[in-house]
Amino acid sequence: MGAPDLTRHPPRSPRTRLGGYVHLPRLIDKARAQIAGTNGDFHFDCPMDKRFWAFTGIAPEAMFAEIESGKSDSELLAFVQANTRKHPSEIAEWSRWFEQLTPSAPDSREFFNEIHRKNAPQREDIATWFDWLELDDYVTFGGRP
Repeated sequence: MGAPDLTRHPPRSPRTRLGGYVHLPRLIDKARAQIAGTNGDFHFDCPMDKRFWAFTGIAPEAMFAEIESGKSDSELLAFVQANTRKHPSEIAEWSRWFEQLTPSAPDSREFFNEIHRKNAPQREDIATWFDWLELDDYVTFGGRP
């Protein structure tokens, strides 16, 4: 599987699903790019990735090793499924929850609002972390809000 060049374009949207899991394709893209040295400002095992580890119980080092071995998305999903005993309804509920997650702690809210103000203060639809990530990806790579 080829590594994306995250100095030229963002990783997949956090809303993109693999096996029902939101964010999984994005963290795979970031790991592949890190391995290739093309991750730019994107980091594997960031706070958003940690939400995936907490839900699945998979260690980031174990997932990174699987990605580093060159496995495809479907092979990586098989690894996740073999190491996580989550029912599809649990995955769907967690994905819905994660997709709607908003900053709650004051420091998180302040950080979120600072970037929102900088990138698109007129946008009233930026409410969740996924909204924020997609806006930041868009603006970072030349889009105009």
